[in-house]
Amino acid sequence: MAKTKTIFFCTECGSEYPKWQGRCPACGAWNTMQEHIVKPSAVGKAESAPIGKSRKPQPICQVDSESEIRFSTGMGELDRVLGGGAVAGSLVLVGGAPGIGKSTLLLQICNRLCEERKVLYISGEESERQLKLRAQRLRVSPAALFILSETRLTDILQSAEEIQPDILIIDSIQTLYHEQNESSPGSVSQVKDCTMALMQLSKSQGITVFVVGHINKDGNIAGPKVLEHMVDCVLYFEGDPNSSYRLLRAAKNRFGSTNEIGVFEMADQGLIEVPNPSQMLLEGRPESASGTCVACVMEGTRPILAEVQALVTKTTFNVPRRASDGFDFNRAVLLMAVTEKRAGLKLNMFDAYINVIGGLRLDEPGADLPVVLAVASSYRDQVIDSGLVAIGEVGLTGEIRSVSNMNQRLSEVARLGFSKCIIPRNGSEKLDIPAELTVYRVRNICEAIETAL
Repeated sequence: MAKTKTIFFCTECGSEYPKWQGRCPACGAWNTMQEHIVKPSAVGKAESAPIGKSRKPQPICQVDSESEIRFSTGMGELDRVLGGGAVAGSLVLVGGAPGIGKSTLLLQICNRLCEERKVLYISGEESERQLKLRAQRLRVSPAALFILSETRLTDILQSAEEIQPDILIIDSIQTLYHEQNESSPGSVSQVKDCTMALMQLSKSQGITVFVVGHINKDGNIAGPKVLEHMVDCVLYFEGDPNSSYRLLRAAKNRFGSTNEIGVFEMADQGLIEVPNPSQMLLEGRPESASGTCVACVMEGTRPILAEVQALVTKTTFNVPRRASDGFDFNRAVLLMAVTEKRAGLKLNMFDAYINVIGGLRLDEPGADLPVVLAVASSYRDQVIDSGLVAIGEVGLTGEIRSVSNMNQRLSEVARLGFSKCIIPRNGSEKLDIPAELTVYRVRNICEAIETAL
């Protein structure tokens, strides 16, 4: 009788070790080892699963360069994040918190996909009746949509072999199990083995596979970190539980950019696309209030306007308090230090809080100047014109540096009805300024503050 073999997985990097260790030698993470018992016979059977014909090597010059076939999912925001549409034969992992709308999104796109393709929807969390009721609520009832409530991997692969779908949706990967693996469903080894089998199915038969993955308390997809390396695209569905808006962003994409975001609104009839996120982010903006400034940032190829708010108030502690939500904390502290040194604002006696409205996170340098102006506005208690937008990177000497895609940003600013814009003087000579937009070119934060206030 074959003996079982015990190995240990690192949940952060996926490395395997013969014994438990407190710290992973590969990635340095602590307390990330999980035990996995493997039967030698099970490994050979799992690898020899009949999920496609074997392929032979061929010269690279004979490979068809047009084999990457893209098709629309029926949702423009999802197509944008995927890089222009889903790719045939790709494996896409969709992660998010429970109840955020992952299953709703994938069920909604079945309406458009089933017009030309056959879709097999596998649910390990809901019965066929529950899926039917949810599909009726979302008004999804195409004839080419097949549903199955199953968690055993062998039965799922057999169903895919019989139906021959073009798109396979797995909801969710943590509920699947391989009967030759004695670990419980959702464990590191089960998730890894099931994802590997789905990847082989996708690549060998050209089936596009969408896999739903739960996230842990740290906000990462549950399971081994190697899971994200196995798939072609990793999408994160994010949103504030108290808000109806949802953000879809790509953490990895082999077929497109990872900077694009998609915006949706959760309604009674499911998810609704928000083609103009700037209008949503600026909705309810206060008038005649100090400490607020509008920023224009680039999310991939799309310029987005967002409101940056700052609150500067006299501190009651020996060390002033600093807080930031939606903007990098260390970058915010650095900008406050530059503002105090170069603009003469005595912020060392004041608490300062920065917030980006709408749940958007501003990571690019073009949002530096709006943060500085919002802090200065709150410090002086002077209102910035509601029709003004600021764009620019701030250096340690207080200079304002140019950022990329200025023409696209200015066009978006003018399209949304703003009349004024503060931009860096350097590199602004060759810009195409819209006729309805008044542009102020500044060299440092002192000129920017005096212009805005």
